[in-house]
Amino acid sequence: GEDVVQKSIFASRRRGALAVAALVVVVLALLGWRCRRHRAAAAADAAAQRPVPAVPVVTARAQRENMPIYLTGIGTVQPAQSVTVKVRVDGQLEKLAFEEGKDVKKGDLLAEIDPRPFRAALDQAIAQAARDEAQLVSANKDLERYTTLVAQDSIPTQTLDTQKALVGQLHAAVQADDALIDNARVQLGYTTIRAPLSGRTGMKMVDVGNIVHAADANGLVVINEVDPIAVVFTLPEDRFGKVNAAMRNAGKSPLAVSAYARDDGTLLGSGRLVLVNNQIDVATGTFQLKAMFANPRHALWPGQDVNVRIVLGERSGATTIPGSAVQRGASGLLAYVVDANDAVQVKPIKVAQVQDGKAIVDAGIDAGTRVIVDGQYKVKPGVKVVEAQGPASASAARSATPATPPREASAAR
Repeated sequence: GEDVVQKSIFASRRRGALAVAALVVVVLALLGWRCRRHRAAAAADAAAQRPVPAVPVVTARAQRENMPIYLTGIGTVQPAQSVTVKVRVDGQLEKLAFEEGKDVKKGDLLAEIDPRPFRAALDQAIAQAARDEAQLVSANKDLERYTTLVAQDSIPTQTLDTQKALVGQLHAAVQADDALIDNARVQLGYTTIRAPLSGRTGMKMVDVGNIVHAADANGLVVINEVDPIAVVFTLPEDRFGKVNAAMRNAGKSPLAVSAYARDDGTLLGSGRLVLVNNQIDVATGTFQLKAMFANPRHALWPGQDVNVRIVLGERSGATTIPGSAVQRGASGLLAYVVDANDAVQVKPIKVAQVQDGKAIVDAGIDAGTRVIVDGQYKVKPGVKVVEAQGPASASAARSATPATPPREASAAR
């Protein structure tokens, strides 16, 4: 019986020791958890107390300026006038008096055709006229005598009537001779070919010594008037109303038009609108316009493709920001604004149009406001920012104020 009692006491003591050990483990685990939590909270507090570094961004200030309102299109340079110089009589080409690719003035000698056959024809017409005039003089004297004899009843009246008819025939012959002389002089004049307009000659189409004909299709040379010069361009038909309204508002003052190089946007010339074509091309949905440009330096050349800008008016005192500052959010357009404390704010904005890399803002931003033009993806409302330094900042500044117009479709909306 004693062995049983002792075993029971031993088992009870063992269970008590295990319970105490378990309790100690639980207490130690709880203390460890609380220590870790305390250290994490302290670290979080320390992190919260440390200043957050400012995010580098590129900013620009909204400006107030007068902005031209324009449309852009693609045009082709054409000569103001173009003439294919052709001969008007048949003959042998004796002389070419122009140089290929050189300027000529209206009235300058271009070519000469052998004049001898035409001079001979003129001399023949003059001689025939002299003969007919002599016959007319003799017939008039006979008419005077016959008139006197008829009055004296010495000859029949029929003789007088016949003489009158002869005088009339000879008078008509003299008139025909005069016409033949005039025609011969004209034909002789056609052997000397002069420039019908001032301009630049092209390549000659025939050499000296060839027999040329009035029916020849090619002619001698093409002369293009290149100063002034024309540019023909097209715009979408939905822009016609804007152009028409601008022309009415401008009154007698023509709308300004500029031409730019297609490759690098270099300004090639400034001119004026002279024509809006009288119909819209239903096949392409466009309408044609024509502008004239002074071209003393020949920066524009026939056949050249150019970008064209037509100014419809001007918006005075417009608030503008760089186009890269305009962002699109879930509820519309917005811009990241930097306040006086260098903190970021998000401002919803209303943009009237974007042109030349600038956005005209109707609402949401005032002139002088700092807007972020590069680095928007790195910020959020409330974050402190600092102006970035280095190539990125210079590049963004250049892109904010481009010097050349866009190449493609219209910027006006």
